[in-house]
Amino acid sequence: MAYDDAARTARYEGEDVSKTTERELKGWYFTGLAAEIFAVCGVGSFAPVTLEQLARESGVLKSDGVTPCVQAVSNNSEKLARLLVRAADEGSDAGACVVHPFGRETSTASFAMYTFSAAVFVQALTLVSFSPFADYGTYRKRFLMTFAFTGAGACMAFLLIWPQIYLLGALLTVVGVVSLGSTFVMLNSFLPLLAANHPSANDLDVVDSDDGGKSGASNQGTSAELKLSTQISSKGVGLGYAAAVSVQILSILLLVLLKKLSFARESTPLRCVLLMVGVFWATLTVPGALWLKNRPGPPLRLFSSGGDGRSRRTPVVFQYVVFAWKTLWDTIKTALKLRNCWVYLIAWFLLSDAVATVSGTAIMFARTELQMGTIAVALLSITATVSGIAGAFIWPKISKRLNLPTRSTIIACMLGLEIIPLYGLLGFLPAVKSLGWGGLQQAWEIYPLGVVHGFVMGGISTYCRSFYGEMIPPGSEAAFYALFAMVDKGSSAVGPAIVGLIVDRIGTIRPAFIFLLILIALPIPLVYIVDIGKGRADAAALSRHLSGRAGASVSMDNYRSSQEQGTEAAEGLLRDDYDR
Repeated sequence: MAYDDAARTARYEGEDVSKTTERELKGWYFTGLAAEIFAVCGVGSFAPVTLEQLARESGVLKSDGVTPCVQAVSNNSEKLARLLVRAADEGSDAGACVVHPFGRETSTASFAMYTFSAAVFVQALTLVSFSPFADYGTYRKRFLMTFAFTGAGACMAFLLIWPQIYLLGALLTVVGVVSLGSTFVMLNSFLPLLAANHPSANDLDVVDSDDGGKSGASNQGTSAELKLSTQISSKGVGLGYAAAVSVQILSILLLVLLKKLSFARESTPLRCVLLMVGVFWATLTVPGALWLKNRPGPPLRLFSSGGDGRSRRTPVVFQYVVFAWKTLWDTIKTALKLRNCWVYLIAWFLLSDAVATVSGTAIMFARTELQMGTIAVALLSITATVSGIAGAFIWPKISKRLNLPTRSTIIACMLGLEIIPLYGLLGFLPAVKSLGWGGLQQAWEIYPLGVVHGFVMGGISTYCRSFYGEMIPPGSEAAFYALFAMVDKGSSAVGPAIVGLIVDRIGTIRPAFIFLLILIALPIPLVYIVDIGKGRADAAALSRHLSGRAGASVSMDNYRSSQEQGTEAAEGLLRDDYDR
């Protein structure tokens, strides 16, 4: 489809303001769904299981430190006997399996957990060191493709890992997780640009504000860009979930077929599944490499102000590192000047922690309290993901039908998430306990809750990133989305750690539902007080002011004239803080 020349004026020399095409959107969708496949089928399912199995096949029994956890068997009857012994010893010191990475005794069950914790830490460092460059030159697309193909290659490379080098499997997992998180940051940084340059950006009506009759900047509750980015985000989430479910089903079928071949090692079928997942990630990223435009930012000039020659003698790598960390610090300082932005980041910290904790607690509860097996848990994952597809497409329709602002839709999703801990707490009531079901006393009860979880997550995934995108100063998309991702990852270990402490002290998981109930509720008032119109105007004012200070001519034509009064007021408030 051909479009007319862009109506929007370039904000800096070399900016690509050409209209967003259907081909470009498809490239963005393909790249996102390819990464989502690894997120669900790799990180969320088979990668931790494969790591644990590789460690087990290399480990020894804790009881004597000599006997291998997994021994070769000569026939099916011997294999069955060993499986029965392993099941009988499960959870006891005699049956505990340990490895000694770097000379430290570690249970194989904990090995994957430590690996993913390390991956999150390295991911945070990577986001700081690379993401700021995506706002300059053509780094945005180059980094996106580099991280995507690197992650896919790491996933496929699991086929070459055998038990004796299980630590390399941990390294590949770190590379995959880091690449996955960085890929999503780069993808998110494209979202505001795709919306701002979309042909229909100026044709959409603007709904009433979140704040009723407020005037000025606050009177624009949902801009055309926010409506478009929400629509694009919704479709992207839905397609990603659909692709992930399809590959998850294929993975289970492949695993069942390979196990019938009776491989000597149980990790072999799992590694073959990861090979398939990596192939899908790499193959489906190709359309993005071909169809996404570069959408370059302004040119990057490092230490250009140095007049004594010292900057020229500074190693380029060091200059990049200093620039990246300085950019993070500047991004944090900028976000702190944008009140609605930092309030929302705090809310996102709490919300993402709640989401991660609910997911982890549900899996733990299913395996320990409800005694659900691997296949049953895999089906629960598929149930939640299918429901997430429905949520990604249905929430925008609900929002439109009820004329809900984006803020109200996010709050509605959080209230829906409260259903899960509330239902779990019913198990404390004597009347419910006497029934023998209700309050998660039976395994089948967790599947309807999986539907609820997936449905609200479809809405949260759709709206939260596009809502945040409205409060980002134009031209700083990658840096601010990197901060968004760091807040997300930084919170992911807090809630699960507290749940672990609760379980250690009390001995059962059910009391953790009280903590979940409170944790989900905490971000609701913070999201409620976010004024998206004021946040958008503040970001626009700051972008104009900083660009003007640098001698650049910046056009904010994509912001409606009714915002000008609020923008000027915000600029006046910020001027004293940013003038040298």
